[in-house]
Amino acid sequence: MTTDELRRFVLDRLDEDERRAADEELPMLDDAERRGRLRIVRSDDGSGLLLLPGPVQAAEERATVPFREKADLLRTEVEQTDDEAVLRLVASAYNEHHDWQEEWR
Repeated sequence: MTTDELRRFVLDRLDEDERRAADEELPMLDDAERRGRLRIVRSDDGSGLLLLPGPVQAAEERATVPFREKADLLRTEVEQTDDEAVLRLVASAYNEHHDWQEEWR
């Protein structure tokens, strides 16, 4: 798989998640956060969001970032980055999707 194929996979999943959110279904990205695959949190100064690997903090320790805000951040990041580690981290949110490739772990 090339970086462009990985990028396309993530962008397609974000599109699917946006449709799910519009249909009032849980986006796969939010489910992945709940399962501890990654977390998206506000920066300390509140000026932006951070994408981090690992489990979600306890609910009382963090403010939930709305899906729309996360999706916008990730779409911009995925479209602009050539950092394969970032792409793999975001793709890990969708590792249960039928198009997922084991080599992306």
